[in-house]
Amino acid sequence: MRDSDKKSRYKQPLIYASMLLLGLVLGAWAVLSGVRSPNTSAITPLPQVASISPVSAQDNDRSKAIAVPRNYVVEAVNRTGPAVVRINASRTVAANPQVPEAFLEDPMFRQFFGDQTSRMPKERVERGTGSGFIINKEGDIITNAHVVSGADKVTVILKDGRQLEGKVIGSDELTDVAVVQVKSDNLPIVSLGSSQNLQPGDWAIAIGNPLGLDNTVTAGIISAIGRKSGQIGVDKRVSFIQTDAAINPGNSGGPLLNQSGEVIGVNTAIIQGAQGLGFAIPIETAQRIAKQIIQNGKVSRAYLGIQMVTVDANVKKQVNQDTEFGIKISEEQGVLITRVVDDSPAAKGGAKRGDVIVKFDDKEILTADQVTQLVEDHAVGDKIRIEVKRNGQSVALNVEAAQFPQKFPN
Repeated sequence: MRDSDKKSRYKQPLIYASMLLLGLVLGAWAVLSGVRSPNTSAITPLPQVASISPVSAQDNDRSKAIAVPRNYVVEAVNRTGPAVVRINASRTVAANPQVPEAFLEDPMFRQFFGDQTSRMPKERVERGTGSGFIINKEGDIITNAHVVSGADKVTVILKDGRQLEGKVIGSDELTDVAVVQVKSDNLPIVSLGSSQNLQPGDWAIAIGNPLGLDNTVTAGIISAIGRKSGQIGVDKRVSFIQTDAAINPGNSGGPLLNQSGEVIGVNTAIIQGAQGLGFAIPIETAQRIAKQIIQNGKVSRAYLGIQMVTVDANVKKQVNQDTEFGIKISEEQGVLITRVVDDSPAAKGGAKRGDVIVKFDDKEILTADQVTQLVEDHAVGDKIRIEVKRNGQSVALNVEAAQFPQKFPN
């Protein structure tokens, strides 16, 4: 046998033996390294670490989100929102108010236009939308006077979908407050708060139906208090709350809330073209007017019978230089009475033209708006103490407020 054949015969077993030895070494290394062989059952499995699947993680996040408390706006709206209503008002008006009916019937006019005049509508229906809020279980709703002014039909729509026929109990144009009444069971009602301690910077929330978008909520702050009607271009006996909570047409009559969800005002006015400027009637004023409307169907308003102007350096100079006025004043501040109506409460109480009001019910007076608001806060028959300066001397007056006349005397 050749040497090469002998080598071949011994080489192959050696290769097999080497491969077997290598396999044993690798297997031992795998066991020592803790790696489990697919076909090895003798390896003790490693402890299982708890893991969160994607679904479980999502469920945990959702449960955490539910547990997070809502902000104050949500809580306030949930508390008051159900009692805020939409008011749809319709009124019938002349179709052509600028063209008298007698003119349309004139033979000369009909000669030119023939039967066209007979086909012209005599009336048309105007529709408007506003807001309001229910203040008691009897179904009394506070809103703005201009929302229901002249309305033939009023429909009240609640947040829960109920549509109820509303009746206008009464309204007051000077404060823009009106009361509408509905009849139904289980009516939600608002919680009334106070505007007396409001400060600029306090939170404010408005709820209403602006531009036909029902149950709209906006939030902001109290921007200012005590805004006078002349400052915002309206003729009302109201000291307004100013807010930057968005107020748009349709919000009129809706509530302005504090962060507790209590009503502190009635949204009523916006300045056209301005942004972030809305105004509300203080709830105390709205309550006082609404109470009179509910009890009497009308408002009993105190009246003194004076015309007046705030005194400042410029007014003092003009008065003292006006020879026709005929009165000189030395006061630098206060409220000058420029006219006393004949037979009025002020005249009966001894007030005179040229008097300068310096105190009203023991409150120091600086502006005519103060006097107007203080009179508005009084009822007919109240006794009012007024201190005036007359020719440099202090004079005390006692005036009994009378009912505001239907027509102001000339």
